[in-house]
Amino acid sequence: MGNGVFDLAVNIAAGLLTAVLLWFLQRTLRRRRAQRTRDFFGLQPGAKCLLVVNRHTSSSHEMSVHRRDVFALLELAGLIRQCGSRVDVASHDEVRRGFGEKAEFCIGGPSSNSRTAAHLAWKLPGVKIIAGNGARSTFRVGDQEFTREDNVEYVLLAKVVGPEQQKPVFLICGQSAVANQAAVRYLVANERKLARKYGLRAGFCAILRVVNPEAYGPDVVEWVADLTDAAQTSPERPAPTKSAAKPAEPPVTKSAAPRPAAPKATKAAKAPASEPSQD
Repeated sequence: MGNGVFDLAVNIAAGLLTAVLLWFLQRTLRRRRAQRTRDFFGLQPGAKCLLVVNRHTSSSHEMSVHRRDVFALLELAGLIRQCGSRVDVASHDEVRRGFGEKAEFCIGGPSSNSRTAAHLAWKLPGVKIIAGNGARSTFRVGDQEFTREDNVEYVLLAKVVGPEQQKPVFLICGQSAVANQAAVRYLVANERKLARKYGLRAGFCAILRVVNPEAYGPDVVEWVADLTDAAQTSPERPAPTKSAAKPAEPPVTKSAAPRPAAPKATKAAKAPASEPSQD
């Protein structure tokens, strides 16, 4: 009887100890995972994070924002709150702040977000966004082009980092507001995969494909290419052509010194005929 009670007590104690160890292990793993997320996004508890809002290009009101971009901002705000940081929302034309002072998320391409345009020109000079006819636009990164089609849209997702002790800047440049929201969802859902691929503090630049946004919205996103090196490389300047080159000065030829004129040849006088000698 006593041995049975003792064994029961030992089993209960072992079960409780195991449960406590599992709880502690899971808590430690969650804390480590949360810290890795904060390190990847540059978010720290109590620190402020900047959300740069673009404008609705099709609206006549300067302060208008597309509803899909609002959804993207809400998803980013949830991520920021989850990391314990505070959200600071600002319009793209009102931000007067240096690079890397706080973690930053810029929504929209350079045509709708002047802050994005500044970051692209400085940190990703190999990226060129060309506005096409109507709703068709093209991303050109290095020697590759990605043009918006009827059932396919592209979005440029980049993490730009500065020197040490600076916060990262995330650029979400979609060919539509749906593509912006799709890139935000991809970034939040695949943060661990991106961290394993690029590290917690390294930058990257990738192109994503949004499949049939009219039917699937921002839910179907595919990885297309990693173009980090091409995006960070400045395009080569064309070599000056001959016509553009500075015209060479005509060669200076030394004029030969005038030679003295040769005297005109005169006809030689005929020698007088010798007279016959007289004997």
